[in-house]
Amino acid sequence: MLDPATTALLRAVLDEVCEKVSRTETGARAHVASKILEAATRGETSLDSLKQVGREALSEAPTMWR
Repeated sequence: MLDPATTALLRAVLDEVCEKVSRTETGARAHVASKILEAATRGETSLDSLKQVGREALSEAPTMWR
């Protein structure tokens, strides 16, 4: 379980990375969220690192999710 500060950071990163992705595109957002969460559970908790992970996840998401 992540602490509240880390959870807030992950949400902020997700919102920033997916700012141009519609909230209705739940598949793409879920894919990005899962990759960001995986990185955080591995200990990657810096803002820049999480943003990079999120951007990479968004770019590799199937095109039907974008």
